[in-house]
Amino acid sequence: MTGPYPDRAQSLSSSAHAVPIPAMTTVHTSSIQSLPLLARGKVRDNYAVGEDRILMVASDRLSAFDVIMGEPIPGKGVILTQMALWWFDRLGHICPNHLTGEAPESVVAPAEIPQVKDRSMLVKRLKPIPVEAVVRGYLAGSGWKEYQESRAVCGVPLPEGLGNASQLPRPIFTPAAKAAAGAHDENISYERVVEIVGPALAQQIRDTSIAIYETAAAIALTKGMIIADTKFEFGLDEAGTLVLMDEVLTPDSSRYWPVEGYQAALAAGANPPSYDKQFVRDWLETVKINGKPWDKTPPAPRLPTDVIEKTAAKYREALQRLTG
Repeated sequence: MTGPYPDRAQSLSSSAHAVPIPAMTTVHTSSIQSLPLLARGKVRDNYAVGEDRILMVASDRLSAFDVIMGEPIPGKGVILTQMALWWFDRLGHICPNHLTGEAPESVVAPAEIPQVKDRSMLVKRLKPIPVEAVVRGYLAGSGWKEYQESRAVCGVPLPEGLGNASQLPRPIFTPAAKAAAGAHDENISYERVVEIVGPALAQQIRDTSIAIYETAAAIALTKGMIIADTKFEFGLDEAGTLVLMDEVLTPDSSRYWPVEGYQAALAAGANPPSYDKQFVRDWLETVKINGKPWDKTPPAPRLPTDVIEKTAAKYREALQRLTG
């Protein structure tokens, strides 16, 4: 993954949506009255557009420890959407995606356009596959904990001698079962994926996920960024074709590390600095409610302004570094 790769990132096409982050409306919870609401997730609000399309609105909500914070991170939804569009534009040769190519603003009332501008995708309605396709190229997070106990991650055996943040000999597929809202996704074996979707589709999901990760990791390295791990979601269209959907390769679905500082962290056995909500997680680990640590159940403590601003700056830096 560290060899010479063409830097396709420099040739932005008109569909890449590489956008300088504009002055924008902050949206904690969207309210699109002109369309039926399908669901609200941790970050996205999904609306039905006829029978065959969905308007996905990325809010500025942030969840940590599976609890949604009361304060939005200004610009986060725009950044997530622009990063996902940038990546979709570069990965279509590996797997088709759910974008329709139509403007999200075209399906809402004029007064609702500020809520959807730059932060929405108008996508095909697919049959979701109930498996999180997780690919790990480096040992981090729960994978590092599991490796210390068993020298394996999700049943995939790994060699001795790896440390926290070590690059793996090759990327591994470590799927998870999607949990109900509010619950944690559960790591599952590849054999369980075969039971859920059948052997042919399981192999296609695994091979496609690893191919996308390897391509994206090579592109990110040319920008001075390491993608340690990521998760993809797939669906099937009416013809049974596997389609990449939801968000892709954002700081919410992927662990991004800047290359500078990585070697020092690896040598120290520490977590490298990352482009995500780590400022929020770190603060929540130290905050006291009535003299006691927060128990990681709702309601969340109020986030201080400096934590919100530092987190927003990290998301902005990730987009600008990737697309610049």
